[in-house]
Amino acid sequence: MEPTTIRWGILATGSIAETFTKDLLVDPNTRNITTIKHTVVAAASSSGVSRAQEFLTRVSAPSSATAYGTYPDLARDLTVDIIYIATPHSHHYQNVKLCLEAGKNVLCEKAFTVNASQAKELVQLARAKNLFLMEALWTRYFPLSVYVRECIMTGRLGTIQRAVADNSLDLRPEESFGRDHRMVSPDLAGGVLLDMGIYSLTWIFQTLYTTQLPEERVSPRVASSVQKYAPTGVDETAIVLLTFPRDVERGGDMHGIATTSFRVANDIDGKGTSGPAIRIQGTKGEMQVWPPIFRPTRTRLILADGTVEDRTWTQPGPGRGSNWYNGYSLAGRNAEGEGYGMFWEADEAAMALVEGRKEGRYQGLDESVCIMQVMDEVRRQNDLVYPRDIEAVDGTSFNNGYI
Repeated sequence: MEPTTIRWGILATGSIAETFTKDLLVDPNTRNITTIKHTVVAAASSSGVSRAQEFLTRVSAPSSATAYGTYPDLARDLTVDIIYIATPHSHHYQNVKLCLEAGKNVLCEKAFTVNASQAKELVQLARAKNLFLMEALWTRYFPLSVYVRECIMTGRLGTIQRAVADNSLDLRPEESFGRDHRMVSPDLAGGVLLDMGIYSLTWIFQTLYTTQLPEERVSPRVASSVQKYAPTGVDETAIVLLTFPRDVERGGDMHGIATTSFRVANDIDGKGTSGPAIRIQGTKGEMQVWPPIFRPTRTRLILADGTVEDRTWTQPGPGRGSNWYNGYSLAGRNAEGEGYGMFWEADEAAMALVEGRKEGRYQGLDESVCIMQVMDEVRRQNDLVYPRDIEAVDGTSFNNGYI
């Protein structure tokens, strides 16, 4: 049986879009996927047609792919099955809404939106139009992440008690970023929480929340502390304590600690000698995951019975001798022929379209909204406010900038 070809449009042409699209075009057979394949039929840049065409050339898209100079032109393209949105998260709400209203399925980069009100509206719109919508939290679709969740759900760790996850990079912001850089600009919903903290929260949620039965999942209580970046007022360090309610009969409450910073690093030498950045602890043992937590490749399972299982998880790709390279700015270029890992989420989106599903398997839309609500609460507790137009839904804004 021939694989089904999913035709992608790429909205925005920055570095994350380039990394995603290069991964997207790797033959799925290299990762034992035989039922679908991907192609790029169009890309759009708000900087003009020439920028979009340069992007298509850089990623080795088919010569037939169309370059557009506006996002509405891409959204109207009838040959596109699904659009990948790679703009800053400050603009996700507007961009996703544009595509959904044009009848397009959407895979949207993280963080899903700026606040939960925006996320809720997009979810309602997608469901009303019977369209696929998924937050592109690529890490959830790694085989490594599937393995970690399976160890929890099959009881290998016993009753889960707590999880700790840190995503911190010593980015030296005064030296690295101008005031208008997306990482520190309030006008682009900058700050560490939405950009990097989303990964720490993802690991807490996918181990303490997603692994429960749907009918047993309860939104967590939130306590937090934030250090602000003085030049612009966004957050540079955030610590979030989450309490997930659970019946006493099932082990009582679970606790998650999510930390993130661009002042310190959780992997000082880049070689893993700083130890694991994620620890999931249960009554029978713990699972450890080494940094970087957005693209981890190493786990260690330690059980009370003396079992120790170390595993290394390589990313597939075209392989050595292919003269093909991929990577992302901070991490640099990977080894020859090694994929970055963004194809796993693309495969999930494609298979959902083939199967008629409207959400991702490993993070549904309601969970994306729940995580946005947690980040809203962290911002509320620490007086983190973005400009009113960044917070807006349908041209309206929220009291004091909050939902």
